[in-house]
Amino acid sequence: MSEASWDRSQCSVAGTLAVVGEKWSLLVLREAFLGVRRFADFQRHLGAPKAVLTDRLGTLVAQGILRRVPYQAEGERQRHEYRLTTKGIDLYPTLVALMSWGDKYLSDDVAPLGLRHRDCGEPVHLALVCDAGHELTGAREVRPVPRTTAAETAG
Repeated sequence: MSEASWDRSQCSVAGTLAVVGEKWSLLVLREAFLGVRRFADFQRHLGAPKAVLTDRLGTLVAQGILRRVPYQAEGERQRHEYRLTTKGIDLYPTLVALMSWGDKYLSDDVAPLGLRHRDCGEPVHLALVCDAGHELTGAREVRPVPRTTAAETAG
């Protein structure tokens, strides 16, 4: 692919990083995938400053990645939980890829967390797979192709 054939100002990687590329945002998502829903629990698990956590949760809600759901404990004022939306759930492979890279290159011995298939219990891993079902070993097996129309994007 030639240098001039792709408009980098429309880069999906840059756009995604603008939404979730900040450290605390990714850690909030990690906690959400681990089942954390309430502000106090996010703060306890992450140790993030309250203002930073408030900002990151607000951004993730504004972007449609989390949604605020009201709840009220008996005798207390109404509060909100933060739940992943479909858009948020679609970020799961991204977090698994980051975790896998960290396990491979940053773990001293044993990775701190494993992922297992809920149904059969086998370990879970990410794979690059083309539409024909071929599993790819890495970037050298992929050819970037600029897409210029909606029809090309769909196919």
